[in-house]
Amino acid sequence: MTKSLNAPLPFDQLAKAIEARRSVYGYISGLRLDRAAPGEAWSSLPYRPVFVGDTETGVLHGGVITAMLDESCGMAVQLALDGTRSIATLDLRIDYQKPATPGLDIKAHSFCYRVTRSIAFVRSAAYQESEDDPVATATACFMIGANRTNMLTDRPMHSGAPSALEVPEDPTSPFANSPFARCLGIRMGEDDTLVMPFSPKIIGNPVLPAIHGGMTGAFLETTAIVGVARELGVLAPPKPIGLTINYLRSGRALDSYAKVSIVKQGLRIVAFEAQAWQDDPTKPIASAFGHFMLRRRQTQVDATSK
Repeated sequence: MTKSLNAPLPFDQLAKAIEARRSVYGYISGLRLDRAAPGEAWSSLPYRPVFVGDTETGVLHGGVITAMLDESCGMAVQLALDGTRSIATLDLRIDYQKPATPGLDIKAHSFCYRVTRSIAFVRSAAYQESEDDPVATATACFMIGANRTNMLTDRPMHSGAPSALEVPEDPTSPFANSPFARCLGIRMGEDDTLVMPFSPKIIGNPVLPAIHGGMTGAFLETTAIVGVARELGVLAPPKPIGLTINYLRSGRALDSYAKVSIVKQGLRIVAFEAQAWQDDPTKPIASAFGHFMLRRRQTQVDATSK
């Protein structure tokens, strides 16, 4: 038995093992590994109303795309290795090309193009109908051997249909129009901070357990959108252009807090920086830098034209 566990799996078996032993959030979200090749992963995420970021437009929350690309990139790295070594996202850059069409599934193609002794480099594209017309593109770096867990022996297998993601109704919440933010339980905290309570559905590595990097990215993006809109006094949520997330330490099974600051403001573009931490603000678990495009709702346009 020991010998068989230590021997590399045939590639088809490796791909099945990676599909069955993904992150907790990846499984719950319904993300599927549709096709695999050495160092490459083609995945898909079925459309669900819970993924919507703004009910007025029906567009998916950017954090859903971020989490999907993070997960897909991670699978590509595992497919470039033997599947046993643990990995962790070091940084992830997302460039949003266009809003996802409401009601359509999201697909992703991720390619691990270089592996060193300790780092793997990946690029990825999320799309709906054609890979040549992406919704978002990403580049990422992963640490190899991030901890001592073995994905093929330590992580539990997932089977059956994923459970439904609950979306609590809260019409008075600042996230009343954002089902995905409500699903994550994000709420306003003190001193302009946002809070994301820990829950099993946001776990990435269940052995540690550690929060999914995509969930931390989604939390930082939500914090930035809410904080920038509030700081500038705009009614319409700003539109994400690009976001770079640096992962500084593992998010543990604790509540997370985040805050944003505006780095530079123009007439149409805003640069921001956000940080997330848990029990100590001086020890952030992740930071993000990015750009938003300001936009106005029709009511604002009508008001200024009078």
